[in-house]
Amino acid sequence: MHMQPTGLTLFDTIWDDHRVNAESAPDGSPDTLYIDLHLIHEVTSPQAFSILRGRGLKLRRPGQTVATMDHSIPSTPPGPDGKYVIEDPDAVIQLDALESNCTEFGVPLFPMGHENQGIVHVTAPELGLIQPGMTIVCGDSHTATHGASALWLSASAPARWPMSLPPNASSPHGPRPSRFGSTAPSNRGSRPRTSSYR
Repeated sequence: MHMQPTGLTLFDTIWDDHRVNAESAPDGSPDTLYIDLHLIHEVTSPQAFSILRGRGLKLRRPGQTVATMDHSIPSTPPGPDGKYVIEDPDAVIQLDALESNCTEFGVPLFPMGHENQGIVHVTAPELGLIQPGMTIVCGDSHTATHGASALWLSASAPARWPMSLPPNASSPHGPRPSRFGSTAPSNRGSRPRTSSYR
């Protein structure tokens, strides 16, 4: 199938394809974008679920949210009994809260010991959960590494991203376009580290 050129960047195309309403209000309120996938872990999600619970909100599409135990798990192997020893009491609270919240809200969870459990921003691409053209929200700054997969993502603060969970939508202000150029001579031996933004 031959597609006609649109004159839009890949970013603009993804943004436009996911726009629920345009940034047209007189008050300058932002676009609302449909979110294809939420990735969560135990550190930032308790606040989000507390906000949802406090407002009596449910998830519109729980299957489009995926949780993994990530930040607070021990790096040591399980003991002879197959159980992990977690010495930090705060970590235990976070992990228990994630498991409880996922059960209550119907969110798929990869717990400790599960073959798909791992670092939230690593497992999602490895498992094929993210695909080019998707919009993703995750309460982890490393989510930005998914940008190489040609998708739009937001590594949102815990106070903001809970509100994108119930409707599967987010209201970010559109970023200004950037241009990348190289100040390095285009000769043999030039490396990415010799490039700069302008």
